[in-house]
This record gives sequence, C-alpha cells and structure tokens, in this order.
Amino acid sequence: MNRDFGDLLSDNGTCFGTWIKLPVVDSVEMMAAAGFDFVAIDMEHAPLDILTVHQLIGAARGCGIPALVRVPDRTATTIGRVLDSGAAGVLIPHVDNIDDVRAVVSHARFPPHGSRGFGPTVRAGGWGADPRGYLATGERVVPVPQLESPEAIAAVDEIARVSGLGALFVGPADLAVAAGLPAESAEFGELLTRVRKAADAHAVPLGTAVGSPAAAQALPHHYDFVLVGNDATMLSQSARGIVHDLRTARDTSSSSTGQPKDLP
Repeated sequence: MNRDFGDLLSDNGTCFGTWIKLPVVDSVEMMAAAGFDFVAIDMEHAPLDILTVHQLIGAARGCGIPALVRVPDRTATTIGRVLDSGAAGVLIPHVDNIDDVRAVVSHARFPPHGSRGFGPTVRAGGWGADPRGYLATGERVVPVPQLESPEAIAAVDEIARVSGLGALFVGPADLAVAAGLPAESAEFGELLTRVRKAADAHAVPLGTAVGSPAAAQALPHHYDFVLVGNDATMLSQSARGIVHDLRTARDTSSSSTGQPKDLP
C-alpha cells in the first residue's frame, strides 16, 4: 500500500530517509528493505533522467514507501512530470523568496489552488482508471522548498506562511557555503534557529540532511524528517572499508611471517 509523505510526517517522532543517486531500482529496494521510512531521488546531484526517475519511483511505490524527488529546476514541466510518475513530493533547490515558493507550490497543485496540468492517464492517475484520485493527489503531494541561502533565511517567516506548502528543508552544506560561515559557528546556528522558529510558528514540518547516523543523532529533536547519507556513498564506504581490512590483514600476516609485503 502506498503511503503519503504527509501521513508519514504526521506520525510521532522523526522519520528517516536517504538519497538515491544510483540509477538502479535495486538501490531503492535495498533502502526500503533496510527500513528507511522514505527515499529522496536526487535529480540535482546525480545523472538521473526522467525515465530512470519514473522507474525508481515505481520501485519505491512497490516497496510501500514514499519517494520524494529533488528536481534539478523549478519549472512546471519538471515538477508536473515527476508528480505524474507518482512522487509523493518534490524537493526544490535554491528557493530564495516568497515568489519562488508561490510558483513551485502552484506547479504542484491543480486548479483552483495551483496551475498544474490535468492528465490522469499516468501512474498517479492509475493510468486513467482513477481521475478522481489523480485530482486528489494535488492536495496530498508535498512541495518542499530547500532553504540554502541567506536570502531564503531572511524571508523564512514569509515563506512559511505560503498556503499549500508541504514542509521546509534546510540544506546545511549549501547554506554554510552561501553564508560564508563555518557550520559549527554560533552565527550559522542562529540561521538554523531562525528557520526552526518560523516552522514552529506556522506549524510547518521541517527537514534537513546529514552524512551519518552520528550526525543525525546529534541533531536537535525539532526536525520532522532527516535524510541520512545516500546509496552511492554507502556502497563506496563499504567497499573502501572491505579493501582496507583485507590489505591490513595481508600486511599484518606478511609482517608476522617475515615475507615481503608485495608477495602473495
């Protein structure tokens, strides 16, 4: 059974997901089997085309977990296509002001609440069998602006007021670079606090991304959803760890037998 991302956010506690960067459906299946609550398919920082994204969303739906898609741009066409493929929501990078937010929310919603085109002969409409359900998805999908600049933080209170907003998302790495502040500095912490206060004041769910479980555990408890790592890095780190352990064991064995290290 497919679950809306909004329903997931309404549960108690923080929900955890991970980025999908590899263009293989097996990756989504493994993340779901591992127990992640959702996945976020990354079109911004991975070479994923719309057909691949369509297949990855299908895999997530088959596994019963919501799939968000981080789109590479803010166009109505891109947002509409990934939602038609069954995405539970869209993460929109580099949203800096209230006009940006109003536009992306409109692209995700059907009239009268938005401008999304109506075409129910797609996965989200049961391939034409469920036009009423397709129309209802316009109210359930979650448009999520990524706040990644000082301009966005300055406007966060206005942004959080926008009707139809699904959640807010802080991109900590991009924000630290854009603000020219060390991520561990008090000044950077004040930017994050400003976002949290706006989210709390307007009852908007708040999310972020970190690189490791330890970093996730160190986060304050006010985040409703957290993306932890990504499939490509998990594979890469695991492979490096295995090779490191193998070489360490080989070198230790060679040293103990007095054999040269470069001999098999």
